[in-house]
Amino acid sequence: MTARPANAHQARLLKLLRDGGPNSRAQLGDQVDLSRSKLAVEVDRLLETGLVVADGLAASRGGRRSHNVRLNPELRFLGVDIGATSIDVAVTNAELETLGHLNHPMDVREGPVAVFEQVLAMAAKLRASGLAEGFDGAGIGVPGPVRFPEGIPVAPPIMPGWDGFPVREALSQELGCPVMVDNDVNLMAMGEQHAGVARTVADFLCVKIGTGIGCGIVVGGEVYRGTTGSAGDIGHIQAVPDGRPCACGNRGCLEAHFSGAALARDAVEAAHQGLSAELASRLETNGGLSAVDVAAAAAAGDATALGLIREGGNRTGQVIAGLVSFFNPGLVVIGGGVTGLGHTLLAAIRTQVYRQSLPLATGNLPIVLGELGPTAGVIGAARLISDHLFSPA
Repeated sequence: MTARPANAHQARLLKLLRDGGPNSRAQLGDQVDLSRSKLAVEVDRLLETGLVVADGLAASRGGRRSHNVRLNPELRFLGVDIGATSIDVAVTNAELETLGHLNHPMDVREGPVAVFEQVLAMAAKLRASGLAEGFDGAGIGVPGPVRFPEGIPVAPPIMPGWDGFPVREALSQELGCPVMVDNDVNLMAMGEQHAGVARTVADFLCVKIGTGIGCGIVVGGEVYRGTTGSAGDIGHIQAVPDGRPCACGNRGCLEAHFSGAALARDAVEAAHQGLSAELASRLETNGGLSAVDVAAAAAAGDATALGLIREGGNRTGQVIAGLVSFFNPGLVVIGGGVTGLGHTLLAAIRTQVYRQSLPLATGNLPIVLGELGPTAGVIGAARLISDHLFSPA
């Protein structure tokens, strides 16, 4: 893909076709502020670029039938979501429909070289399966702060060896296509916005609870990244004064007291102290514990596991309550690996937010689990690169 839209009108048309699928010229005209003749000119120019192709006649609306157009079905985007403990890679078409998706366990602490070797191997496997001859663009999510314009991680607490690594430049050379890089929770928010629970909401928060905790902030339909790209780093808001030491160097951070890693640590401690026969049994069998084990123990009625989940949900809810009072969102989405803890976690978060925030902010505020699970990040990554490529150069 070498062509880019020449102006804002063409960019708007491309994004309408991406988000709404094939459409008639007449229906596109209903959604953009262009005269019929100007719309025809811009659509024809997009057809000439090859970004858009004809798609037969539209259904009659009375009178002369309009022609359908759609994004070129041969366009392919690569979405990559690098988590703390796994990698998801997917191929989408230009309408962001997932054509193929792979997952592979990987510790991000192994460093960027090892991680990107795995990413490239997974991309090659998807290509070899016939889903794509090549990629027109790639979006990459990483679990840490990103200086967005350059696509460079900056001092990520759980990513030793990644500080300053030129992710965008390195992967663009390897993949032979444009690359955009963002924080993983921003991509989760974009995925839920495009195809998940936030499709109809312009202002919302998307909280990802995994190995760490982060928050995607969407304002007026656009991700808000802040001046330097670190907006939404709520895992390092202090939740417990003079609390546990955190990987960031401070004490009492939310992430140090409730995240996938913190929950696993607390579960192991409870098992060793004889507080839970269920967790002790799982620890002996598996040699370790994870949030999945805590969820399973809670589902079996284990009081200690339920208590750990509720305590973590309460602390997370206290932080989210402050965000709700400040931002007044229309929706709060809870996602990430720890959402396997389900409605026990969600109920604890809701209780704190509804109790602590003002009624005007919470009276009509849904707090819900994300719909897309592990695909949210890769869909968001594809959305990220398409937003870039479907904007004027």
